[in-house]
Amino acid sequence: MNFIFGFIIVFGSVGIGYVFSNGNLIALWHPFELVIILGAAFGAFVIANPMSTVKKSFAGALSLLGGSKYNKQIYMDLLTLMFGIFQKARKEGLMSIEDDIEDPENSPLFSEYPKVIKDHHVRDFITDYLRIIVGGNMNPFELENLMDVELDNHHHEAEAVPTAITRVSDGLPGFGIVAAVLGIVITMGSLGGPAEEIGAKVGAALVGTFLGILFAYGLVGPMANSLETRNAEEASFYQVMKVCLMANVNGYSPQICIEFGRKAMPSAYRPSFADMETHLKENK
Repeated sequence: MNFIFGFIIVFGSVGIGYVFSNGNLIALWHPFELVIILGAAFGAFVIANPMSTVKKSFAGALSLLGGSKYNKQIYMDLLTLMFGIFQKARKEGLMSIEDDIEDPENSPLFSEYPKVIKDHHVRDFITDYLRIIVGGNMNPFELENLMDVELDNHHHEAEAVPTAITRVSDGLPGFGIVAAVLGIVITMGSLGGPAEEIGAKVGAALVGTFLGILFAYGLVGPMANSLETRNAEEASFYQVMKVCLMANVNGYSPQICIEFGRKAMPSAYRPSFADMETHLKENK
């Protein structure tokens, strides 16, 4: 939603300011300039990146049309799920959660929190490490190091998308200049003609530079920054999972494990200790 709202503000401000300066919006409509700029930028994007990154970039751009999935409710659901798992393992033994982690979609524990397990990366992260914990063959230091390696790799792959889009943003002003130069070439072929015709062609050429800069700093660049923010939100979510699991491995009670996770939450979503305790009691 922020993406749509920001898009309207950016292009609306430019358009309104131009109109109130006695500009004619029709004079900015040059489809062939858009073909040159956007087509060349997309072609360079395809050349520079593997197809997997190209597909993820389009999926990421579409995801910006909706709000972030990381909010207070999903964090509360995550901590409640972790508390339920740890509580069951503490009361009935580690082997009691084996069926839950092998088939989380049909587990009474996991199925209560569909927003959490809908993301298969999150679901796999939780179940994979619980499986290792149940196996009992890895000490806490090795387990934490393995988590860090996996998270670093996951976040490195996620950063490929905003990095690729940022490079497109950096290149758009250059492609705008390409369109402008081609417009000037066309204009030079019209020298000696009516002044109005030459002026229109020069104006069309300048529109290329204008569009390249506007798309770079008003759309594509902010889009890349927004995707980086989403990645940071995802990293925080994974960090909470890691902290809870490590606290459990180190022998802390379920309540304290969740307290570790609560402390790792972003401050914007973090409930108070009393609120968290009340929420856990209500969902036992």
